[in-house]
This record gives sequence, C-alpha cells and structure tokens, in this order.
Amino acid sequence: MPLEGQVAIVTGGARGIGREIALLLAKHGAHVALFDVNEQALAQTAQELAGMGRQAMGLVVDVTNAGMVDEAVSKVLDKLGRIDILVNNAGVTQDGLLVRMEEAQWDRVLDINLKGTYLCTRAVSKVMLKARRGRIVSIASIVGLIGNPGQANYAASKAGIIGFTKAVAKELASRRVTCNAVAPGFIKTEMTDRLPEEVKQRLSELIPMAALGEPSDVAEAVLFLVSDASRYITGHVLVVDGGMAM
Repeated sequence: MPLEGQVAIVTGGARGIGREIALLLAKHGAHVALFDVNEQALAQTAQELAGMGRQAMGLVVDVTNAGMVDEAVSKVLDKLGRIDILVNNAGVTQDGLLVRMEEAQWDRVLDINLKGTYLCTRAVSKVMLKARRGRIVSIASIVGLIGNPGQANYAASKAGIIGFTKAVAKELASRRVTCNAVAPGFIKTEMTDRLPEEVKQRLSELIPMAALGEPSDVAEAVLFLVSDASRYITGHVLVVDGGMAM
C-alpha cells in the first residue's frame, strides 16, 4: 500500500469530505488522527478507522486555538511516533451579502478556514522539517478562484489558503516537504442534500460535466497529492469542479 505505516492528520475529519479523506488514506495504509469539534462524530469515525486495522485518534481540537493545536500535534507524536501527512480540511461558511454581513460572520469564517490552516500547518511543518519529508494538502475552493455572491468572507478565506499554500511551498521545498491545495467545486454533502431538487438541478446546469461532484472525487485528489506519485509537485492548486472554473 502506498501509505503503509505513514501517519496523517485530517482536520475537520469527523464528517463529510474530511471523513471521506480519512477513510481513503486509511484504506491505503495510513494511520489517522482526526481533529474536529464534534466529539460524537469523532468517536464514530475513529471507530471506523480502527475497524480497518489502522491506529486512529479522535481529538477534540478547535483549530483557531494555537494551544489546542500544538497540544494535539504533540499527542499524535507521542502516540503514533511521526507525522507524514497533514490535510487542512476544517472549514465553515456563514453567508451573507457584503452590505449586510456582520463583522462576527467575517471573523468566524476567516478564523476557522484561514487561521486554522495557518496554525495547523505551522505546528506540523516543524515536525516535517526535522524529518526532511512531508505532505501538506489544504482544502481551498473554486470560490477562492472565481468568487461567489454572498460569500465574500468564504472567498477571501479560500483565496488566502491558495496564497498561503504557494508561499509555504517555497519555504519548505528544500526539505522535501510539499504543500499543495485542492479546490473543489460543488460537491454532494449533507448541506447540498438538503437543497430542493430544482436548486440542485440549477447548480448542475452551471457545471460543464452536468453533475455535482462526490466527496470521493476530492478524497482521490488528496490521495494523489500525499502519495509519492506527486513527489515533484508543490505549490499547486488542483481544481476538482467538473470544469466549472475553466
């Protein structure tokens, strides 16, 4: 297996796309530590991972809290002995037109999506630099590339992740630590499942491939970027959107 014996951290890994990523990495041999704020979902997903024969940790972590992040990274090292992969997936939306957007809405989205990515990457990159090897993948969005009305805060956070990825890639490359991003388009999640069928149909019509993506499409892109198949790729943004942003 391509990731046999490696250790991955997946933030926001208890549910949705993060859970799909964690399960796929485990399927390919990785032991996985999940960072999330949903204790019940953490326990369930960690149990699934353990059932696959992998070591699994479910840690309650607020990624906006530097102390919690640093402590959680130390716990992973203490228990699993190494960290080879970091997937920054934790993220939220809190939509609203700019003229009506409260400062608290702006701050919450930027804190979790962008500051959380910075804090987790800062903590893990110290480990990877010492090991002279590592793979960092952050989940951005096509909204960070093309914008979307009502999502100024989300667009800014995801565009920030893209710029952050490129800068960090240049800082870490000489130590054989790669840093890339995946930018999904519209993906089937619990949120999109709740949309009326006519809304989902309109979304599909905006996509050249005429369908929403699956969480597995994003997970497979992440798997590629953390595997040796991508060893000479860094600072790249892999768009997974059915052609929407082209």
